[in-house]
Amino acid sequence: MPSDEPQPHAGSTTGAKAASGKAFGYGREALVGLTLAAITIPEQMATARLGGFEPQVGLFAFVAATLGFAAVGASRLTTVGADTTITPIFAGMLAALAAGGTGLGPGAASLAFLVAAILALAGFLRLGWVAGLLSTPVLTGFLAGIAVHILVSQLPTLFGLPGGHHEVMVQLASIYDQRNAISPASTLIGLGVFAAVLICERVAPRLPGALFAVVLATLASHQLGLEARGLPVLGALAQGLPSSFVPDFALDDLRELLPLALVVALVVMMQTAAVAQAFRDPDGREADVDRDFLGLGAANLLAGLSGAFPVNASPPRTAVVVASGGRSQLGALVAAALVLALAMAGGALLAHVPQAALAGVLLFVAKRIFRLSTMLAVARQAPTEFALILFTALAIVLLPIETGVAIGVGLSLIHGIWVTTRSEAIEFRRIAGTTIWWPPSQEQQGEEVSGVLVVAFQAPLLFANALTFKRGLIALVERRRPHLVVLEAGGTAAVDYTAAQALLALIVACRNRGATLAIARLESLRAHEALERFGVLAALGPDHVFRSVEEAVRSLAPP
Repeated sequence: MPSDEPQPHAGSTTGAKAASGKAFGYGREALVGLTLAAITIPEQMATARLGGFEPQVGLFAFVAATLGFAAVGASRLTTVGADTTITPIFAGMLAALAAGGTGLGPGAASLAFLVAAILALAGFLRLGWVAGLLSTPVLTGFLAGIAVHILVSQLPTLFGLPGGHHEVMVQLASIYDQRNAISPASTLIGLGVFAAVLICERVAPRLPGALFAVVLATLASHQLGLEARGLPVLGALAQGLPSSFVPDFALDDLRELLPLALVVALVVMMQTAAVAQAFRDPDGREADVDRDFLGLGAANLLAGLSGAFPVNASPPRTAVVVASGGRSQLGALVAAALVLALAMAGGALLAHVPQAALAGVLLFVAKRIFRLSTMLAVARQAPTEFALILFTALAIVLLPIETGVAIGVGLSLIHGIWVTTRSEAIEFRRIAGTTIWWPPSQEQQGEEVSGVLVVAFQAPLLFANALTFKRGLIALVERRRPHLVVLEAGGTAAVDYTAAQALLALIVACRNRGATLAIARLESLRAHEALERFGVLAALGPDHVFRSVEEAVRSLAPP
């Protein structure tokens, strides 16, 4: 007998499950936002002080950057905000501009606008490849130099001394001259915060160790009456929203800021690409680095409008989002709302935070970006590249940071060119009993075919190595006197004009010595198009390009 009670509909059950899943998702993102805010607040305040700004400016920078990136960026996990990697780069120059009357705040906001414009242009032009201009050793040296700058810049605050010098050696000399005035209380608080954050990262990395340490340091300072005894604290902070800033670029200001903006934008591009590649979206989509550049452009635009300074993608905060189960930008937006609430109404809560506590947070950041394990691995496995780490780090430490970055980029490019120029032609031999041609080794010497020389150049043929390639191959031809020379081009991804001229000269040189030149396995469409455009294939003849070395040997080798 049918019941009069209404029966549940399958659709309603599915809808209830979907609603429940959505509610769970919102709850998870809210927890992600709470965790992210707890980690972000002390870090953003400390980074603002690193650049010479009021602590709340760092909070507003995070809020503005988060809104901009969430609206435009592609990554659902990347978090952005004030960043210790780029802040030391522009802090010194902006301080010099302020001393000249430009004003630190307007200079920083104007710089953020310029960085935004460069990043937007990079995104529209799809310049994601630029992020690869720094090799791992050079990037490691760059971060090591930045870590030293952060450490030295925070030593006066840690010791309770007046600071303000942006040159590393000058700052160290000033600290040495004031060594008798070092405050034990300030030093203990700063080192205590550093130790607490370090231990928390080792024992419970998902907990906001920096926030706990700063709160405990503030409570200890209050209980022990250290502020009354002269311990420097943040003091009263301005509350309410920042006034909007609209840049008014004079030609002289633009001339001074543009080179710095290019350097900052390059570092932002490299770090953004690294974050996008390291933390893929939960749905498994490929990283869209170019759109993330547009997102960072929007983030810097809003940061400039809020009167803050340039912002960057953050690897450690993004890792926190991933570890907390974040799946969208909603968690970052929740964190931004919490940070905004604190910035607008939490001045009294932050007023008694010891300055040395924030210095301790920055000491931990410096330790984190000083990649000692990478340095040791490079020193052990590639001593020559370890020299790149040392040279780059010294350039960052001893020279203006923007100059050091430019030197680092130059060293990376020179290293790439040097590696390319060291590429030499390799002779191939046939593996016995097969049709495979392979470089000889101790385990497999291979067999030679009378009158045949098979060589490969496993690198792009460019102006930097064209002469080495031509000389090396002609030397092999002179020594071996073959009737057939086969260039195995499977590893040649590109050919430029200079290299094409070298190939044309090589064709003539082989013919003058009674040898025929052929090309096999020209797999790169880019290289094939270049050889056709430069007339190399026409000079070879259509019957001298083959799909495999064995095909070339069977077709052209003497009987």
